[in-house]
Parts: sequence; C-alpha cells; structure tokens
Amino acid sequence: MKIYLKTEISGNYLAVFQRFDKKLFEALAPSFPKPLLLRFDGSKKNDQVHIQLVLPFGIKQDWISLIKEDGQDENQAWFIDEGTKLPFFLSKWKHRHLIEKKTENSAYIIDDIDFSSPFGFLLYPVLWLQFAARKPIYRKYFSQMSAN
Repeated sequence: MKIYLKTEISGNYLAVFQRFDKKLFEALAPSFPKPLLLRFDGSKKNDQVHIQLVLPFGIKQDWISLIKEDGQDENQAWFIDEGTKLPFFLSKWKHRHLIEKKTENSAYIIDDIDFSSPFGFLLYPVLWLQFAARKPIYRKYFSQMSAN
C-alpha cells in the first residue's frame, strides 16, 4: 500500500534537509501510540532509529528502521528508511523522505511510504491521518526556522 503526501514549506531545501534531526522527529511523533525514542543516529546511510510503541493493555512493540540511502542534488535531498524490525501490525515499511526545491526559499516535503500489513485497508486510514497530521507541524517548524 502507498501513502504519498506533499507539503509546501518555507526555507531552502538544503537547510530544511539539515533540520531532519532528533528534534524534528520528536515534534512529528503522533500522540497515539506515542513512541518512546530509544535510539536516533540521524538520517544518513546506515543510521538507525529505534522506537518502542506502547499500545493499549500495555502491549509494547519495537520498531527499528535503518537508513538505506541518502543523497542530494541541485533540486532535491532525500533519505530512505526501511523497517528491519516492525510492530505486529506491519509486515513491510519503506519511507522515502524527499525535500524538493520549489524556489530558493521554499520547498516541498514529500512523505512517500510503501507498506504492507496483515490488517490491510484497516490500517491505511490510520497511517494516512497520522502522516497528514505532520503537514501543519512541518509548516510551523520550518516557518520558525526561517524567522530565526
């Protein structure tokens, strides 16, 4: 299944890309299930992110992602994370984070997600809503950056 969301934000695409760090990761965290960040290496190839989700009834699920690729050129910057250990409700996770230049001082953040789940279409709207909720967070986060 695919989720593709595109958000226009203020800021130079390379400056925005440099701000994909632990602070942004924590700002984007959904309220449910709230992830506990156990490890955050960054967004470069071979970096890892480990989180633990606490679900209803105290069920804990580990989620480990490995950054498989990162790069940049004169029009875009990106990194791709793939799940290496996933919670029971996911069987595959690949998330391409793309920051695309619009102008010198504006860009698009694209969340391009490919996932599989034994719960199929039941999980899709939940994940779509969680990622759509990032749009105002991105806008606010990067508008504050350009104001500084």
